[in-house]
Amino acid sequence: MIKEEFIELLIDEAMKARCMAYAPYSNYLVGAALLVPSGNIFTGCNIENASYGLTNCAERTAVFKAVSQGQRHIDAIAIVGGPLEEIDTDEISKDVDYAYPCGACRQVLSEFLPESGDIDVIVARSKKDYKVLKLSELLPNSFNL
Repeated sequence: MIKEEFIELLIDEAMKARCMAYAPYSNYLVGAALLVPSGNIFTGCNIENASYGLTNCAERTAVFKAVSQGQRHIDAIAIVGGPLEEIDTDEISKDVDYAYPCGACRQVLSEFLPESGDIDVIVARSKKDYKVLKLSELLPNSFNL
């Protein structure tokens, strides 16, 4: 299980990344921050496109940045998301559900499991309001070679 100080750091970094989101169609901004075994953190935001199929989720943006820098394992990822009107705050309204990774992001994450065999997935509304799940809970029986 990930240490609490890393949880708060990852949530903070995900909140910052969320501010960079490009979401003119949904107005739902998402930020993600992932931790790799070296201790480095990679962030990502959602990037929408008028051709919706070309949209990229925050989680995959962060994973692709990490992999492009030579990382092949992910220990943990924090995800925050909410409507545009809440962008100037460090908290997401309790009226907004946690931002869970979509199926595609879950599958991409499963490609880069750490030596421990599972990734901690943190879904958060703030540094104090979060849940920690295992990727295996969110994606049982994943497709892996």
